[in-house]
Amino acid sequence: MRIEDCRTDFPITRDLIYLDSAATSLTPKPVVQAMVEYDLRYRANVGRGVHRLANVATHRYRDAHDAIKSFIGGEGGTLTITRNTTEAIGAVAAGLDWKKGDRVVTTLLEHHSNLLPWLRLRERGVAVDIVRPNSDGGLEIADLEGAIRDETRLVAVTHASNVLGTVLPVREIAGICRDRGAKFLVDGAQSTPHIPVDVAAIGCDYFCFSGHKMLGPTGTGGLWMRRPDLEPLHVGGGSIESASSDGYTLAPGEERYEAGTPPVAGTIGLARAAAYLREIGMDAVRRHEERLTARLIDGLAALDGVTVAGLDAGTDRIGVVSFTVEGMHPHEVAQILDEASAVLVRSGHHCCQPLMEHLGLPDGTVRASTYIYTTTEEIDTLIATVEEISRRAI
Repeated sequence: MRIEDCRTDFPITRDLIYLDSAATSLTPKPVVQAMVEYDLRYRANVGRGVHRLANVATHRYRDAHDAIKSFIGGEGGTLTITRNTTEAIGAVAAGLDWKKGDRVVTTLLEHHSNLLPWLRLRERGVAVDIVRPNSDGGLEIADLEGAIRDETRLVAVTHASNVLGTVLPVREIAGICRDRGAKFLVDGAQSTPHIPVDVAAIGCDYFCFSGHKMLGPTGTGGLWMRRPDLEPLHVGGGSIESASSDGYTLAPGEERYEAGTPPVAGTIGLARAAAYLREIGMDAVRRHEERLTARLIDGLAALDGVTVAGLDAGTDRIGVVSFTVEGMHPHEVAQILDEASAVLVRSGHHCCQPLMEHLGLPDGTVRASTYIYTTTEEIDTLIATVEEISRRAI
């Protein structure tokens, strides 16, 4: 499929300019149809029955599970379906056997979902070392390496910043973690939808992502583990191999982490979303966004009174651009963009308040984020409208 031909699968794009995909992407018709087919033709619970609908649902669910794992290059590990990245990271935070004196290294670039769970561990005597980026939002690898100590149990970093769009060198970080004996978690919420991901090549121990940011349904995501070494968050339902009044034995593999009824329709929809992206090609997705992002950054940077946060367009990055308009609150700018040109963007702290404080942006930023359905003309409309807004502000 050519990326230029996909817009017909997203009816919402006929009526407005959607530049908020970093929060939640739109969903194409084939993904919706895959979920509707489950509900109307073979709706049943999985792994708990022998009748024909249960057999079909179980088969489709397992196939979907494997397809999602393959999409991130995770065939050699274990994938458990979660509600989102937040739950996946929380499962790691709760599932490791922490001891007083253990340490976690993370960064100030993180979404709250990859920061607050580690701060919460302080209640259990775990120390948290937070590496600060430079004034442009770039991360110095030497600073991160210097923060790792003998007691460091885990390093947790984002693959791509949801504020600045910067892609971190996770393979290099993984090598450092291996050399230093620390486990490595990657928050892939923003990378998985936009760039080719191969968890085996990255070399991480845990990889977390959300379905709703990659054309899939809300309430779906995944936690990939190189080895299933976490204690499950929940037990019961299909997560056990056997049970008696004296105790229970957990099921092997991913089943031990999926107690209760999983999001069957959602997982099938997420697998169809992964297939949709594969049909386009993740390299094509990345090239498309690189072109749009360069155009957006150059256009905004040329406007008086407009400041683009983060590194320049030549940096390894995804299609996320944050900016401010002098003299105007980000929420005000976002509202005018919607009312004047039907341009939908995100505004505020983007669940990264510590980073905003570090960058001297107490009110946050306006964030425009592109995806496969974004066009050059839409980027130009955003730039032209921001120019009018900035003139009015000045």
